[in-house]
Amino acid sequence: MGQENSTMVDESTPAQTLKSRNVESIASYMKSGKVQRIVVMTGAGLSTSAGIPDFRSPNTGLYANLARLNLPYAEAVFDISYFRQNPLPFYTLAHELYPGKYRPTISHSFIRLLELKGLLMMLFTQNIDCLEREAGVTDENIIEAHGSFARQRCIECNTLYPDDLMMEKVKAKEVPHCITPQCNGLVKPDIVFFGESLPEEFFRNRSLPTMADLCFVIGTSLTVQPFASLPMMCDEGTPRVLVNNERVGDLGSRPDDVLMLGECDDGVRKLADALGWREELEALWRETAPDEPEPEVQVPKDKNEALEDEINKLTADVDESLKLSSEHKDRVRGELDKQNPPARPNGLDAREQLTAPVKDESEGLSHVFPHLGKKSTL
Repeated sequence: MGQENSTMVDESTPAQTLKSRNVESIASYMKSGKVQRIVVMTGAGLSTSAGIPDFRSPNTGLYANLARLNLPYAEAVFDISYFRQNPLPFYTLAHELYPGKYRPTISHSFIRLLELKGLLMMLFTQNIDCLEREAGVTDENIIEAHGSFARQRCIECNTLYPDDLMMEKVKAKEVPHCITPQCNGLVKPDIVFFGESLPEEFFRNRSLPTMADLCFVIGTSLTVQPFASLPMMCDEGTPRVLVNNERVGDLGSRPDDVLMLGECDDGVRKLADALGWREELEALWRETAPDEPEPEVQVPKDKNEALEDEINKLTADVDESLKLSSEHKDRVRGELDKQNPPARPNGLDAREQLTAPVKDESEGLSHVFPHLGKKSTL
């Protein structure tokens, strides 16, 4: 488990590296030229605004919503022993979480922007959703402490399984098996399950925070070791910035700790404003939007085609008007049928008067539409 919150630094204690403990001082420090190596540590809170639930929120977290899978306990979906017995619940969950269904958040794009500016030394993430990769962060700058969906392999012979086949199986909610015929073992993404060790590259690189000029901790509860101890490895004089809904770990206990409590995306935007990076950040995030189909190109019409279209439209409008007039006449005739026939002036009853030809041509449409003839049917 993670460490308990330590005592907050006294407000009267001056900062050592920063001018003060606020976002403006962080921005000033980053623009001073003294910051060349930034370490970022992230958790599930980074991805919640993308629509991916975190794991441990009481009512909305992933574990709280796994009851429908009829698991013996929620965490069993990530238990390697249970997976060997029944892998289907995991692949039901994988169908919902698989990369490509969610767009990176602007916080993911902020990490990519740090990389583009040559400031990102390493991203340590607990997330398995691959949204950092979707945002453009390169493989060599990512340590996926708990693994991810980026690769998959047989749990028996360790043979890698093709990405395209994996996507087909996940979409169909089917369980993939090893492509080696004599093996046929279960295939699992390189996600760290309970009962498995963390990736070797995590342990090879876990000392990097000691070399950082600045550390960002974004959207994590810091409850799972050994990841939870990473921020503590930063030197005492290295500023640490927490962007999270609540204070976690020992963040806030050092003179150069800055707490930006609230939603991750809001905090990142505030920092981008202070840095003068907001426009650049928003443009980078827009690039992650799903491709929209290109509008159909309308070929310009010549005069004859345009005129014909107008005539056809006008004709359709007239036909509709005549249809409505005919329907109205039928309704009137029906009402007259229900009543006693009145006296027959000029030898005609009411129905005959309704359908009698119009004598006065000036009351018809022949002066507008000559092709309708001299007699109107209206």
